Amino acid sequence: MSWFSKLKQGLSKTAALFSFKQVDEAGLEQMEEALLRADVGYQTTEEIMENLRKQKPADSGELYDRLAEILVQKINPVVGELKVDPECHPFIVLMIGVNGAGKTTTIGKLGQFYQEQGKKVAFVAADTFRAGAVDQLKRWGERLKCPVYASKQGADAAGLVFDAIQKSREAKDDILFIDTAGRLQNRSDLMDELKKITRVIQKLDPKAPQATVLVLDATVGQNAISQVKTFREMAGVTGLIMTKLDGTAKGGILIALADQFGLPIYALGVGEQADDLRPFTASDYVQSLIGEKP
Repeated sequence: MSWFSKLKQGLSKTAALFSFKQVDEAGLEQMEEALLRADVGYQTTEEIMENLRKQKPADSGELYDRLAEILVQKINPVVGELKVDPECHPFIVLMIGVNGAGKTTTIGKLGQFYQEQGKKVAFVAADTFRAGAVDQLKRWGERLKCPVYASKQGADAAGLVFDAIQKSREAKDDILFIDTAGRLQNRSDLMDELKKITRVIQKLDPKAPQATVLVLDATVGQNAISQVKTFREMAGVTGLIMTKLDGTAKGGILIALADQFGLPIYALGVGEQADDLRPFTASDYVQSLIGEKP
């Protein structure tokens, strides 16, 4: 199955919300409800509906086209790419997010993606709280035959990161992915640790990390907005990766995030396989989100 087919299948629960054909006021109200249920968000939905009502679509096909155009316009500005600066050795990518968002799996998939482009990749297992995370990252390291810098469980994460960057420099790695512990945005102690890791990185390289990627679980819906707000304040998020789009009815949250924050969205995840994380295009995402044209 192609990645686009997986994306369409993954967002089918969201697309099912848009399976109506009326273009009268009752139909527009149904569409408004569908956008809200898909977690597009109240303010963004209001803007979309105001735009649609002004355009006065004549039939269901035109209504679909106008909606698709509006959504693509909202998403296009945030379609991003995690570009690796070849002058940085290593280019440091700090991966952050709450528990269960899929950071470790995402790091493994990104590692394979860049390795296939000829980059020399390394990982740091800085989630020293959870032994499972270290083991999981080591399995990815074995699979990709790349180094995984790790320490014992409960060790100081910032100290590990400091040592790992120095070793990575000596090894002339192109990209160093740092896996951090999952932390709830309302836990100030864990957020302080994240700040400490960032300070340690910047002692070695004032311009690092070159990318701070927030991994978001699509199934959390509107809670993703508070996560972005907090992590952006604490860690200077440079871009987002959305995971678990397969099987969610909340796929519209991406529209709300694009509209509210304007942060680059580097990739979407639609499954567990290595190639299930891909850069995305606005048109593919929107078509999958609202389903086939009636």
